[in-house]
Amino acid sequence: MDKNDLIRYVDLFAGRKVVVWGDFVLDEHLYGTTRRISREAPVLILNYKACEYSLGGAGNALQNLKALGAEPVPVGVVGRDEAGRKILSLLKAAKISTDLIFQEKEYPTPLKTRILAGEDNTRKQQILRIDREGKVPGSADLKRRIRKALTASLRGASALLVSDYDYFTVQEDVYADALLAARSSSIPVTVDSRFRLLAFKGATIATPNESEVEGTLNVEIGGDETILRSAATRILKALQSPALLVTRGSKGMTLFEKGRPPHSIPVSGTTDIVDVTGAGDTVISIFTLAVASGASFREAAELANYAGGIVVMKKGAAVFTPAELKQAIRP
Repeated sequence: MDKNDLIRYVDLFAGRKVVVWGDFVLDEHLYGTTRRISREAPVLILNYKACEYSLGGAGNALQNLKALGAEPVPVGVVGRDEAGRKILSLLKAAKISTDLIFQEKEYPTPLKTRILAGEDNTRKQQILRIDREGKVPGSADLKRRIRKALTASLRGASALLVSDYDYFTVQEDVYADALLAARSSSIPVTVDSRFRLLAFKGATIATPNESEVEGTLNVEIGGDETILRSAATRILKALQSPALLVTRGSKGMTLFEKGRPPHSIPVSGTTDIVDVTGAGDTVISIFTLAVASGASFREAAELANYAGGIVVMKKGAAVFTPAELKQAIRP
């Protein structure tokens, strides 16, 4: 594949309007240094040092798109709580509109707290994660507002990215309407779904990781290429989609297209990774931008692979610039 062509697509990302509809998550990172073992229980005592907040879920996809010069438009729900207000604040600080993010009093905004510890001069390692979760209310009024927001935001858009973390911001009947609207405008619909992959029939492409494929079909792939190919074929048929991109960690990723042999892409960069947090959000963000810019599925997958190789070398749900992506691509 011509790397100069891939670099040219990066230049086409700027100004692309991408609607991001999905679940917003607040990531909290607590940092400390290890002191000793507690006398009360066989656990570490940490000396608290700092706390950082960042956008997770659909919010991380938005950050990636914004960093690459696109114009992301979020559609989603947060609670009327401190975590929800923090998400809105972080989006505004990134100069991303919050006009189509609805605040629901009865919805606890998903908050994932990661506790990282280590010695003063060593890389901090995650030792515990605490998730506080809830489900978005399925009220008729909220559905109506989301439908209206999607209809308005899809006008003039280059793509619709669905980020489903199973908090039910994305309802299947609303998705069906959004899919029709996207098709009428001839824009791609990309889907990243944690637990409900088969609910999104008709998407242009879905980007599950290998464990999500296993969970969807209740199979064990275990690195077996034959089982992976069979599973991907079943999912493609069920989704009635033209393609499926399966991310495989240190094995890279494999693109499955109807009527074509699987296209395996080795992992980009080193396998000595720093943090995989948000890597899936990065992959679908770059893939979506690339397809919206005219790239083929294979070209988009190659670009997403380079992007994934960059982001896993950074701490947390990180982003990167067009210059960093071009540098990773260059021969």
